[in-house]
Amino acid sequence: MACCCKEDQQGNTDLFARLSCPDASSPSPPSLILSPMNSNFKALSSADLLQSILERLPPRDLARSTCVCRLWRAVASDRAMLERAFAGPWGVKRVVGTPSSTAFWRCCSLTRFAISHRLVRGDTVAGLALKYSVQVIDIKRLNNMMSDHGIYSRERLLIPIAKPELLLGATCYIELDKHARREVAVLYLDGGPSDPSDCQSGNSMSDMERRKKKILDSVRRSLHVDDGTAEYYLSAANGDPRAAMMQYSEDLRWEQQSPHM
Repeated sequence: MACCCKEDQQGNTDLFARLSCPDASSPSPPSLILSPMNSNFKALSSADLLQSILERLPPRDLARSTCVCRLWRAVASDRAMLERAFAGPWGVKRVVGTPSSTAFWRCCSLTRFAISHRLVRGDTVAGLALKYSVQVIDIKRLNNMMSDHGIYSRERLLIPIAKPELLLGATCYIELDKHARREVAVLYLDGGPSDPSDCQSGNSMSDMERRKKKILDSVRRSLHVDDGTAEYYLSAANGDPRAAMMQYSEDLRWEQQSPHM
C-alpha cells in the first residue's frame, strides 16, 4: 500500500510540474488537461482541498461549480462557504440569518446591503439622503416608495450604502422588509435589531388582516400610490377608504395650487 501511495503522489507531482512548466517542443497529451473528470487529477476528489480552492471563487462561479458533481455541490453549497463568498469582498465579519432562496448569495454587489434607519419625528426623505450621502430617488426605490408621504406609516427606512468602509468588520442581518418587499443584508449602525422576530414575515394571516390588506390594495390602486401612502391616508381617515381618497384628492389639489409653498 505504501508503494502505491508513493506512486500516486509522484504522479500528481509530475502532473503539476508539467502543467506549470510546459515544454513547447513536446505537445501535451489530452490526459494532461486540468479537469475534474480527469482520472489522473485526484486532488479535486478531496473535500478539504476542494474547499480551499472553491472558497477563492466569486459567488457566481461558486454557484456554477455546484453543477459539476455531487461532491462539488456538497462543498460549494455549504453555508459557511456561501457566507464567505458573499461577505468577503466587503470585509463583512458575519452575516446572520438564512435567506428565503440560495439565489440570494449569488450576487454580492453593494445593493444587497442596506442601513436600517429608525424613523423619528422630523425625519424627511431629503434630510436622510443628505445625512447618508445618497440620492432621494435611491431611497425611494429601495423602500418601494412612490411619494414622500410613505415615510409617515413606517417605523424605519432602508438606506443604500454609499460608503463601503461601513461594512468592514460589521455584522449584517438578512431580512425581508415588508414595505420594501425585498430581501437585503441589513446593517444596524446602533448595534442590532431590537426584536429579530419583527424582521420575519408571518405565514399566517387572520381574517381581519386580510380585510385590511384588501382595503389597502384597493385604495393604493385607486390613488396610484405606494403602500405607505395608502396606509397613511387610511389611518388618517380611521379606516374609511372613501374619506381617505377624498383627503388625498384635497392634498393633491392644494399642492397643485401652491407649487412654490
